[in-house]
Amino acid sequence: MRFSIDQSDLLERFSRLVSVPSPVGYSIKLNPVLAEMAEELGLSVTYDNKSTAYITLDGENNSKTVLIGAHADTLGLMVRCVEPNGMLKVRRLGGVCFPSIEGETVTVHTRDGREYTGLVICRAHSVHVFEDAHTLERNEESIRILLDEDVKSAGDVARLGIRNGDMISIEPRCQITEKGYVKSRFIDDKGAIACCFAALNYLGEKGLRPKYRTIFAFPYCEEIGLGGTYVPEGVEEYIALDIGLIGPELEGSERSVSICAKDASMPYDYGLVSRLIRCAERAEVDYAVDLYYRYGSDAGAAMRGGNNLRHAAFGMAVYCSHGMERTHIDGMVGTTGVLLAYLLGE
Repeated sequence: MRFSIDQSDLLERFSRLVSVPSPVGYSIKLNPVLAEMAEELGLSVTYDNKSTAYITLDGENNSKTVLIGAHADTLGLMVRCVEPNGMLKVRRLGGVCFPSIEGETVTVHTRDGREYTGLVICRAHSVHVFEDAHTLERNEESIRILLDEDVKSAGDVARLGIRNGDMISIEPRCQITEKGYVKSRFIDDKGAIACCFAALNYLGEKGLRPKYRTIFAFPYCEEIGLGGTYVPEGVEEYIALDIGLIGPELEGSERSVSICAKDASMPYDYGLVSRLIRCAERAEVDYAVDLYYRYGSDAGAAMRGGNNLRHAAFGMAVYCSHGMERTHIDGMVGTTGVLLAYLLGE
């Protein structure tokens, strides 16, 4: 059966989520929003010591527990040091592609709650001034943050309350076109979280329960490979909702759902992947099964953590992963449909 998903609701949820900064390890802005969104559906959120947010649903049969993981962290930066001229050097959080963020607006979040915007620049920032402006490699040694403040020294920056170790979030620049294309940073993985809430909304409106006890988990360290390493007791299946990829040798597309058969390090559970294929067919969703050479998910992290479970991953495919990403509402709707088919069971 094809599930009737409210597209406008799904896109509103995504826009709301992606606007909230949550670089790796920084949960203080997004967790209250997740709690608010859950409360709107009559649900509650719990947290573990790693700040992972959980929503737990009783199933028709609580003899088995499954987990849906959609990571809440995004790529970001951290203040490495302040240069004598007041510019900030940075370390990256996760696999930031520096050429893709050059010229982008960022926000520095101080530990006392102040926020300052700035611009990502290369130290060879102008073709009119620097001979190597085109050729200098963009990396942690060449990238700087130019604060949107009247600062000319490290002392000026210190007086703003900015210090080493402050978090830096990157402007998502979300845009949704009339043709249904979604362009934004951090579709990975705010798009998947939006699909989770769309599925929760569908279950609530229809008065449905999942087949088994189900935990939705939103961890903050997937981008550094640690998000799914801790799994609550009793979980037998871990499904990571995460982006699919588009490129040579891959069948995935923006308008379909990508099911991962193998990531960079391991094959995913054969039986569970096969069940997700049946879920996609039962939900009448276009899908592809692909292998990813440079890719990992919280489900894979759960396996590396030594947990006794089956694991799988699927989601909407994107262009330009870890950059200004693009997908289509069809892929997000399809992802929600496959998720619902899995939750309601065969």
